[in-house]
Amino acid sequence: MRSFQDYLTTPAPQTSRSELMTLVRGGEDTFLELKVKLSNPERIAQGIVALANTGGGVIVFGVNDNLRVEGVDDADAVRDELVRICREDIYPSLFPFIDIISFDSGVRVVALDVEGKRRPYRTNDGRYFLRVGAEKREATREELSALLDETRPLTYENVAALGAEVEDVDEAHLWSFVREFEPDAYTPPRAAAAYPTAEVLERDLLLAVPAAAGARAERVAPTVAGLLLFGRDERVAELLPRSNVLASRYAGDTTQSPKVETVELSGNLHTLFESAQRFVERYCDLWDKRPPRPRPDAVVAESPVAPRARYHRGALLEALANALAHRDLALAGVTTRVNVFDHSVEVTNPRRTAGFAPALQRAIRYGIQQRLNPQTASVFSSPAYGLRLPTGGLPMLLRESRLFSGRKSELHAVNDEFRVRLYGA
Repeated sequence: MRSFQDYLTTPAPQTSRSELMTLVRGGEDTFLELKVKLSNPERIAQGIVALANTGGGVIVFGVNDNLRVEGVDDADAVRDELVRICREDIYPSLFPFIDIISFDSGVRVVALDVEGKRRPYRTNDGRYFLRVGAEKREATREELSALLDETRPLTYENVAALGAEVEDVDEAHLWSFVREFEPDAYTPPRAAAAYPTAEVLERDLLLAVPAAAGARAERVAPTVAGLLLFGRDERVAELLPRSNVLASRYAGDTTQSPKVETVELSGNLHTLFESAQRFVERYCDLWDKRPPRPRPDAVVAESPVAPRARYHRGALLEALANALAHRDLALAGVTTRVNVFDHSVEVTNPRRTAGFAPALQRAIRYGIQQRLNPQTASVFSSPAYGLRLPTGGLPMLLRESRLFSGRKSELHAVNDEFRVRLYGA
């Protein structure tokens, strides 16, 4: 496997004249298309999409229907237009290899080598194509469904947690989760056998992958999601230190105010959520509904101690749960922080802001989710995981916190951080 630096510095493979002629003599097939010239960018984009969705192939410009090499008028212009089509007219964008092959007669042809590593691809008008034999056609609903089913995006939560082993998983927590779905998952006749933890993690929950060492059938390693969800607290803190949460209480309303207490919370997601909730409750009061306002004629005794800020329980717990389930752990140097001020609570989370604001930031207010960690979020939010989490997501948070305190919560996405600030009553 080449390193990223090798990828940047190693020249792309070159197509020789003999290789080209061998391709051309065989005529068009599922993986080869011949064009006399580049005259219709829209149809060329469709042809590229069809090749990419069928596993890749080559389009040669400058060859007629009789398999005769005629060449193109301006090979450099053809190359530039192909680069533009692959970048702007196809989604996701393609990064093809483009060769210009010259013959002794001065004729030049252009060969476009397409790889379909991120399929399914579509044209910018939302159409999906496949190549069958020497023809391309639009994908049927069944074919498109099959393409989507085989596409399982690999994100940071899916990679193996470096240094983690199955022994680092808290089996009691894992099997209490499994038994919520299969009460007889571990029956008395199997009492003498060991828990099939590795098998359940890898095959049933998709939270483990083959380990780098040992036989594939014998050794698996928890993924980042698997360790975060079910890992032993001390091992999560050791192997994934960036998953820790920094909780602070300030005697004022800004981070420049005197600091009362700072605690670094660690452990799996279950432990982190409960620890963060306890820290907030140490300095704030959480209410399910806004307390009644005092009557105008009521006599309120003055107290020398300022009252604690009150927050809607569901809104504040949603802010904590959202931070833990959707943080971008691939970002180094950005820590999840919970800051408790006199009149507000701010939760800051690592989240790449490139491409996130402003359109997606508006969409999430209406419940249109932008999940970084879908597996982590689905298990974390399941009642079987053992947490009593609020429902309604970010729209509920914004609505209930405004009704409770009379002030809108603030959302900001900047400098690879996503911040939510809730105001107390």
